Amino acid sequence: MAKSGSRKKLPKEVAVINADNCTGCEACLEVCPVDCIRKVPGGTISSLQSWCEIDVERCVGCEVCVKLPSKKTDPYTLTVCPWDAIEMIPTVKVGHAVATKGGPPDYIHDNWERLVVPAIHMAELAASSGR
Repeated sequence: MAKSGSRKKLPKEVAVINADNCTGCEACLEVCPVDCIRKVPGGTISSLQSWCEIDVERCVGCEVCVKLPSKKTDPYTLTVCPWDAIEMIPTVKVGHAVATKGGPPDYIHDNWERLVVPAIHMAELAASSGR
């Protein structure tokens, strides 16, 4: 999932999906403008249900996967995820969030290098830049 090349600017926050709440409905996947969300098929390791995960290195923090932008005069917010499974996390805390919410413990363990290591690296970069 990792994107090659360096990012111009780190976002203040990135989206993290709580795999325990996600049903894999793909509503977030359909609206993501940078295609950083993918579906994890059910039956992997110990999980019978599929869920979605976000490549935090590609996430730009736009929040479109959480709520669709509306006019400031519009009193209603249209949320994207019907299960409230997506949370915007400060970039300095994203490593911990991905490690604890990104999937079942055995899935996280087996995919640590792909999921958590890049998130920790982003958090370190954000902390060193004062974000």
